[in-house]
Amino acid sequence: MPKADAKAKEEIIFAVGRRKTAVASIFLKKEKGKFLVNGKPINEYFHVEKDQAKWVKPFFVAGLSNPELTYSATIKVAGSGTTGQVEAVALAISKALVQDLPELRSPLRKQGLLTRDSRMVERKKPYLRKARKAPQWSKR
Repeated sequence: MPKADAKAKEEIIFAVGRRKTAVASIFLKKEKGKFLVNGKPINEYFHVEKDQAKWVKPFFVAGLSNPELTYSATIKVAGSGTTGQVEAVALAISKALVQDLPELRSPLRKQGLLTRDSRMVERKKPYLRKARKAPQWSKR
């Protein structure tokens, strides 16, 4: 029967976060370990300090100052740029934490960490130079 207990402990939480065209899928385990993004440590993948603060924010709201002591995760992220990717990762982490600890829903919602930012780049229209920029027009 020890195998059943080992499987019960190794519960994997899956969540998806999106921002612009970035999609992040996370497999969160409740065990001490590392956070890997596309096979690299998360601090190596998001090396800018501002980006590191963004992905850690859901854990600070949850009251965990060092998430690697409580959780480990494998994150796959694709599309968009680094800002869109880190915000997609933060949303995925927030969703996974709510699945694990439902009482975090309200504090995470108040911080805006469970809201999907729906802003996308507007498409280019025919006869325009960009989405809204028209060619120069002269009256005479």
